[in-house]
Amino acid sequence: MRSAIILAAGKGTRMKSDSPKVLHPIIDRPMLGYIVDGLKEAGASRIVVVAGYRADEVRKAFPDLEFAIQEPQLGSGHAAMQATALAQETGLTLVINGDGPCIQPDTLKKLYEAAEGKSLTLLSSVLEDGAHYGRIVRDANGGVTAIVEAKDCTPAQREIREVNAGMYCFDTQDLFAGLKKLTPDNAQNEYYITDLVKIFAQEGKSVDAIVIDDPDETAGINDPVELAAAWSWLQQKICERHMKNGVQICDPARTVIGKDVVIGRDVLIEPDVTILGSSIIGDGARILAGTRLENAVIGKRACIDACRGYNVTVPDDAQAGPFAVLKNE
Repeated sequence: MRSAIILAAGKGTRMKSDSPKVLHPIIDRPMLGYIVDGLKEAGASRIVVVAGYRADEVRKAFPDLEFAIQEPQLGSGHAAMQATALAQETGLTLVINGDGPCIQPDTLKKLYEAAEGKSLTLLSSVLEDGAHYGRIVRDANGGVTAIVEAKDCTPAQREIREVNAGMYCFDTQDLFAGLKKLTPDNAQNEYYITDLVKIFAQEGKSVDAIVIDDPDETAGINDPVELAAAWSWLQQKICERHMKNGVQICDPARTVIGKDVVIGRDVLIEPDVTILGSSIIGDGARILAGTRLENAVIGKRACIDACRGYNVTVPDDAQAGPFAVLKNE
């Protein structure tokens, strides 16, 4: 069984917002939605969100998920301890932060697959400069023995380029047994999930790390600047997927397409177009500059010129606009 714990209790003070950080929108859904979607696509059958700040708002936004409350907030290990609903499960549990929406489903699937038969497999990145990230320390056989925080690194450890990406896949029973052994013996008096690496290694349990292909996937969001960067990254990723499937997008940087939009072949999309929700664009359609569509079904070879269309169906070969508001009636 594949389970997941999403750590989403923090307020995100650097966002300078009253809203929970994980509910800030990117394109057409809260950032947390991308992580939930990715986990489901990777095969997670149970997802527990550990919430704290304005938990009721997060629960209302994702009513189909299971929730646990972390109060007070005493670190990542303490957050995972709250997901007791999974304590009796077997299989694998992936632990992930709720503020990293760029992670791709294929990467999460690889992490689940790599974790089979191991106590812990974590995701790592190889960077030119490890900066403030925790370093991955391996033994002579390549096994992971510790994650050393940047401030605690020796000069030799600072030269390590493989760093912790902050995503972990555990044998579920090993996870909950290990959480009982965590102690808050640090300056912050908090329980760190990263300490499980050292605990497992000392117990002779298997700990491994797999290197992510694109480190940009693991970027976390702490302020509106990083939120805008994630928005742009996901926007480009979605546009590239459609272009590889035969859609002509004239200027991807000026085109916003929601994650669930379906677009046929030989479609032309001019700049300054937004297509959101469950919209479907038929083969050969032309979506001209200045158009915004939400939950719209556009027929084959139709031409939409600088229109607004909401919950509308446009028949094949129709022409609409310029500057029209489209309604089903």
